[in-house]
Amino acid sequence: MSEFRPGAPLAWLLLAALLAGCGQKGPLYLPRPQAQPPSSEPAPAPASRP
Repeated sequence: MSEFRPGAPLAWLLLAALLAGCGQKGPLYLPRPQAQPPSSEPAPAPASRP
């Protein structure tokens, strides 16, 4: 007759938790870097002629 091991249920619970992550849907990917909006410098003020 086998003995009851107190750590066995904990080990099974840990294994089940680790395997639960395997069912995530979708591909693994890195998010694309955000495109920087084109920076436009302000137009120079028109030169005033006296």
